[in-house]
Amino acid sequence: MRLRVFVLISLSCLAQAISPNLLRLGPQGVNLWKLEQLHASPKPALFVQDASEINHLEHTVIKPEFTALWFEQPLDHFDKSINDTFLQRYWINTRHYKPGTGAPVIILDGGETSGEDRIPFLDTGIVEILARATNGVGVVLEHRYYGESIATKNLTTDSLSANFMANVQFPGIDENLTAPGTIWIYYGGSYAGARAAHMRVLYPELVYGAIASSAVTHAAIINWEYMDIIRRYADPVCSEHLQKSIETIDSILDHRILSTPLKALFGVHGLKSDTDFVSLIESPLGAWQAKVWDPAVGSPTFDNFCAALSKPVGRKTADVMSLEFGHPKRMISLPGGLKVDLAIVNYGAWIKEHIVSRCPEGSTQEECFGTYDDTQYQGTSLKEIWRLWLFQVCTEWGYFTTAPPDPTHPRIISKRLDLEYESKICRQAYAPGIHFTVPPLPNVTVVNELGDFDIAMDRLAIIDGEVDPWRPDTPHSDYAKDREDTILRPFKIIPNGVHHYDEYGLKNLEDEPPEIRKIHEEMIAFVKEWLKDWKVSRDLEEGK
Repeated sequence: MRLRVFVLISLSCLAQAISPNLLRLGPQGVNLWKLEQLHASPKPALFVQDASEINHLEHTVIKPEFTALWFEQPLDHFDKSINDTFLQRYWINTRHYKPGTGAPVIILDGGETSGEDRIPFLDTGIVEILARATNGVGVVLEHRYYGESIATKNLTTDSLSANFMANVQFPGIDENLTAPGTIWIYYGGSYAGARAAHMRVLYPELVYGAIASSAVTHAAIINWEYMDIIRRYADPVCSEHLQKSIETIDSILDHRILSTPLKALFGVHGLKSDTDFVSLIESPLGAWQAKVWDPAVGSPTFDNFCAALSKPVGRKTADVMSLEFGHPKRMISLPGGLKVDLAIVNYGAWIKEHIVSRCPEGSTQEECFGTYDDTQYQGTSLKEIWRLWLFQVCTEWGYFTTAPPDPTHPRIISKRLDLEYESKICRQAYAPGIHFTVPPLPNVTVVNELGDFDIAMDRLAIIDGEVDPWRPDTPHSDYAKDREDTILRPFKIIPNGVHHYDEYGLKNLEDEPPEIRKIHEEMIAFVKEWLKDWKVSRDLEEGK
């Protein structure tokens, strides 16, 4: 029996991508995701990576050559008594394919969002770049449970990709391109980058090579280093203003007397919990992850936020704004006896304008931004797609963004953001089930035993961005051992690169920034060398 549950989902629901960046904020992230859906256009649009933070390509349409295709998957790969199946969605790029040449299949793992969000990489990004260089076929494969690849049982995922590679027959192509008879190069970025590395380790007979970009191969319960990367690499003035602002805000909240006027400054005087408040004002910081070298798809949100912190207020001139944080001339007296630096005033204005304003008329601030009503997180309809990635977070991956464990360590988020608060969404959203119960804390060992920081294999490329907030969870982490960069085991860092910068591309590589053009040329070079190794090994097997 084929389960066609995908037909039950409305197109407007599917058009809204999940943003792991928003959901990184724990329960507050779910609140903000829900508000985002209220304000989202019901008209389907094509988005790119981390859709809440990266610009919507409103004038981009899915080209006819990238129509959705479907592959029938067993619902359960391990219990042969279950005959149910579901349809997994994918797209192909055959514009450069030359049959009979031994060309590879370049497959991109869709990761934790609708596969439609990855189509730009099939058109001008890394899949197109490598397919064009090798005369290969490009594929984007949607992750189970995301987009329209909906299954209702069994939480396994990796086995689906393996079954796809071993059995798919591409329409319009007579040649058998299944693995292991054809070279398959598996690419993924971020969580999908970890999956790419894991696929190379778990299915070496099918995955001839893999490219793991910004691959979070290290799962961690707490992930305080995420914000620390931003603190270290952001504009120095902005970083200092954030640190000093958070120190001041924490101090005010500690003494309680001025907490109400402080919250009023940020537009949330009706928000009861101090921790909900500091979680709310953390929200613009994750926009750092949405930086992209291509301004057509990158988000300027973080830079705009930083600029806003230094914006002149009232009669305060630019000269005053350039003074040190806390200088008497920078201080502003506000109602309720509150006196704070200009940067905090601007911080409050930004939060009011860009976040608090999204709370709909007729709703209270507690309803919009409070996180202690468990019932608001217990809806289980298919439209509650925020539950998908958070389920993975709560069961195996972790990454709860807390303040640094060392109270003396510089920080740009409140000391109140601890593991108890950030992880409570797991207890609120996932009640114990009949067959499965979410563990008290994620079982990160399941992920880390596959290689952790040291994951390595021939024809497994590791590519990371220097200033990626996820770098502490990749093999380029400061906690990891350094490695040699070789053709067989590429180990590359993109200077000033943020999150999987190599995944984006332009039609003409010559138009790309030098550091992006360089990494793309290097990727083409090592993939071509891998293809030569395949030919040599095949010739030897055939006695040529």
